[in-house]
Amino acid sequence: MALIQEIGGKATFVQTDVTREPEVAGLVGATLAAYGRLDVAFNNAGVEGTPGSIHEQTVENYQHIMDANVLGVFLSLKHEIAAMLKGGGGAIVNNASVAELVGFPGAALYVASKHAVLGLTKSAALEYATRGIRVNAVAPGAIETPMFDRFTAALGTDSHRQIAALHPMGRTGQTGEIATAVLWLCSDEASFVTGQSLAVDGGWTAK
Repeated sequence: MALIQEIGGKATFVQTDVTREPEVAGLVGATLAAYGRLDVAFNNAGVEGTPGSIHEQTVENYQHIMDANVLGVFLSLKHEIAAMLKGGGGAIVNNASVAELVGFPGAALYVASKHAVLGLTKSAALEYATRGIRVNAVAPGAIETPMFDRFTAALGTDSHRQIAALHPMGRTGQTGEIATAVLWLCSDEASFVTGQSLAVDGGWTAK
């Protein structure tokens, strides 16, 4: 936010729990109040939950993951799309994961949530394709973030190296590489792209 302001842009921060509809509605409302319209949205909130085998998982962990990763995306789409319909269109990108495309031992609940994000993305894209709204997703591989650090720490010794080795490029990704993909999907250069998931995964899903 500070960087945007430093280069002359306008930025507004609204703390939001995406699992609570009144807060999501308030976020979109605050955006409209500050800027007059909503042209693009990146739904990036999510959690990894607690890794573990399916037979050892709890309903509480399931609900925690699904609320943040699926309900949060649904509520965001609902209110973003309503605003964009009034404004004449827009572009939305959902942050999914390679987990929307492949399975991963020890992370079944997270994987299931990201498969759901892909389903929401494709369905929303088809529903609003003729109404000026594009909906896409990005599917990052392992990206160097605090979430990835927590996930590998929970999995145990050497898991960081093992997951990095799943990428044919031989490394994990950086947040800026995801941001570049999102910016393209939101731009007019991607005006004929909707209902797609762009894998930014160092070749992981090409195998």
